[in-house]
Amino acid sequence: MNKNNSQSSSSDLISLNKWDHRFMSIAFAVASWSSCLRHHIAAVIVKDNHILATGYNGAPSGIKSCRDRKECIRNTLEIPSSQQAQICYAIHAEQNAILQAARLGVSLEGTTIYCTHKPCSLCTKCIINAGISRIVYAHQYSDSFVDTLLENSETQNFIKIERIVNYETFN
Repeated sequence: MNKNNSQSSSSDLISLNKWDHRFMSIAFAVASWSSCLRHHIAAVIVKDNHILATGYNGAPSGIKSCRDRKECIRNTLEIPSSQQAQICYAIHAEQNAILQAARLGVSLEGTTIYCTHKPCSLCTKCIINAGISRIVYAHQYSDSFVDTLLENSETQNFIKIERIVNYETFN
């Protein structure tokens, strides 16, 4: 596994240890809570084998979700995935988990985030600034700028990104 390269090569694929397996399973369970009609995505932030925060993609508190509206604005407007993220009622799972930790006053320095999907570039920027040091994900996401962000000489020494090998067991 290459610690200093965020591109998904065969060397970046990992087999899950017992704890990675548990937390990734929890991430997929949390994804089922999503109120998004398009994707069910979740994130679980962990330190020392303890869950600090969880998040799933859905509308912010007090705002009707697409499920409530029975319509996805992105589908209606035919906006492709990974484009124009600002036109959506939902907030991303990674952002929700980071914001939950912030509301609770929990530091995320040196944590691992388990994501059902590779974080987008906006979430990756939040992950970097939150001090999260490891990203473990199952499914690819079509945002190549993530790799550019993580290859940056400032971040490559403190953020490790790994794609799990046996993610099929979580579908």
